[in-house]
Amino acid sequence: MLKGKKIVLGVTGSIAAYKTPILVRMLVKEGCEVRVIMTPVSRDFVTPLTLATLSRNPVIVEPFRATSGEWSNHVELGIWADAMIFAPVTANTLGKMVNGIADNFVITAYLSAKCPVFIAPAMDLDMFNHPSTRKNIETLRSYGNFIIEPQVGELASGLSGPGRMEEPDKILAIFKTFFSRQNQLNGKKVLITAGPTVERIDPVRYISNFSSGLMGVALANEARSRGAEVTLVTGPSHPLTVAGGVKEVKVESAEEMYKACMKYFLSYDYVVMAAAVADYKPVETAGKKIKKTRENLSVDLSSTTDILKKMGEAKKNGQVLVGFALETDNEVANAEEKLKNKNLDFIVLNSLKDKGAGFGTPTNKITILNRGGVVHRGNIKPKEEVAKDIWDTISKK
Repeated sequence: MLKGKKIVLGVTGSIAAYKTPILVRMLVKEGCEVRVIMTPVSRDFVTPLTLATLSRNPVIVEPFRATSGEWSNHVELGIWADAMIFAPVTANTLGKMVNGIADNFVITAYLSAKCPVFIAPAMDLDMFNHPSTRKNIETLRSYGNFIIEPQVGELASGLSGPGRMEEPDKILAIFKTFFSRQNQLNGKKVLITAGPTVERIDPVRYISNFSSGLMGVALANEARSRGAEVTLVTGPSHPLTVAGGVKEVKVESAEEMYKACMKYFLSYDYVVMAAAVADYKPVETAGKKIKKTRENLSVDLSSTTDILKKMGEAKKNGQVLVGFALETDNEVANAEEKLKNKNLDFIVLNSLKDKGAGFGTPTNKITILNRGGVVHRGNIKPKEEVAKDIWDTISKK
């Protein structure tokens, strides 16, 4: 599975660097070609000689070799690699990665990466729990990096808590899972919707909802990482990081989303409707700002096109159609009814009763149903991880 994979391993100045020789040895035994890069400080924790011997390749610490004047090309390294893993990563390096502070070879290589990047933080529990560290980790996640969360356990300080770098065998297992998924959707075309729609009342007011678009974008990025050709139709939302190679189509209203989706729908293999489409729109949209001239104002509404229902009626044999249901009560029953009425293959249910699920949060908690009932129950986790669960479930079923 990993045979022939080209891996760059970046090591930074943490006591957890004692685990990196074990990781290098495991990767080499799996048939990987491993090239190790190090920050200058990391040499105090593990020697370049050890890692060079185990990897069977020279270790790079400085961009220039003082004796020969030869330059180590971080750009070529970024092109060469099938994946980069930075382990361990200190709080200092996390901050540099977020802000692009390229003052050592490890950061310049990270900034040049054209491949998937895995980051395994390691530090004391108070540093790990500090708001700046948590923010940096979430920012790096939003950039499309894969965060290998540290484990809870005894730390070098003598304290016990979160901050222990994940064990090398677990990191290896993560790599194996990633590469096994990588080509899962090769040759498949995937259409995904994300974010809210906006229905204008007048030039300055509108009807909408609190959807951030994070879940849809995470699904698009994950599908792309598995080899799919992806088209993402997004309503107005805050700027989100969309993976390279994803075709993005921006729309505003439910009607625009309907037209954009139907343009692609019948030629796509998988359709995942994660957008929160407005159910109603103003019957009339004022051409000028409505002035406040009286105490009460009524706005007549009419229903928008039910995009999911239209797709369910038109879908071809072999197409997989997935809907989302955000519920506040009778969650499973309501989701099952929507699944049946709209002729869906799967429905992804989340509930506003679950803290950290639904709109406007970086996390989600889902239940996935098909015609046979519940096929997956998840826990609260980052939406990027939820996207993996959704694609794993759809692919297996």
